[in-house]
Amino acid sequence: MPQQQLVIAGGNGFLGQELARYFRQLGYRVVVLGRGASAGPDYQRWDGRTLGPWAAALEGADALINLAGRTVDCRYTAANKHEIMASRTESTRVLGAAVAACTVPPRVWLNSSTATIYADTPGDQPANTEAAGIIGEGFSVEVAQAWEAAFAACPAPATRKVALRTAIVLGRDGGAFPVMARLARRGLGSPHGNGRQWMSWLHITDFCRAVEFLLMKPDAAGAFNLCAPQPVPNHTFMALLSHELRPWLRLPQPQWLLEIGAFVLRTETELILKSRKVYPQRLLELGFAFEFPTCETAVRDLLSPS
Repeated sequence: MPQQQLVIAGGNGFLGQELARYFRQLGYRVVVLGRGASAGPDYQRWDGRTLGPWAAALEGADALINLAGRTVDCRYTAANKHEIMASRTESTRVLGAAVAACTVPPRVWLNSSTATIYADTPGDQPANTEAAGIIGEGFSVEVAQAWEAAFAACPAPATRKVALRTAIVLGRDGGAFPVMARLARRGLGSPHGNGRQWMSWLHITDFCRAVEFLLMKPDAAGAFNLCAPQPVPNHTFMALLSHELRPWLRLPQPQWLLEIGAFVLRTETELILKSRKVYPQRLLELGFAFEFPTCETAVRDLLSPS
């Protein structure tokens, strides 16, 4: 039986590296499309905008996963907004052109989106599901909508298409969690602002497992919420960090102080103050079982010595 081939576009980041490692352990040949220097025979350079020799990797591939997109951890200046939007829509469109040019296109295409597409969900309002979620407003939502629209507009009749509305992914080796844990150790383990904003999250292991699950489900198509089934308020998450790390000091983090800190660090407070309450209804209905369904088990695992 020939080796299965998986192509990861934008595979140089935290999620791409974790997925590449995970699927190589399962026996896949993983080809990474990235902007950096060559990193071996299974690495193809691309610019995320134009067709090139990299497109040959899609011919006959079993799956394509697109994670390409400029980081949103920055100030929302006009220039950064343009790059954030263009990096997502242009990479999706050029992948669509590459898929359309294939004689034997990938069987399935998983394209990143974000759980930030949903509206700020305060208090006891129900969590956003794929069927009943309330789409929000503002720049981040506009990016998510444009991203999904670009994906939907790609004609790929022979390829199953899945949009991954992914929440904050927690892992040891990248993303937000190591930064939050480091700050908590230094005394910034208190709630962000009033701490009542909801936090939807997903352990990196379950992210990889969910991607594998969706690749293997021939009836899975359309948008899926990738998040654990139990969102938590920010104050609960920060309390879990402090309980595990036991810092000797916990300094308050009112919103005005966070605004100053975000300006100094050249980022936006929306990343920690927006209330994201999302539920993975479609994943659960298809039978996916989370290895880390609760935030307690996820935080404990990620902070364990192993």
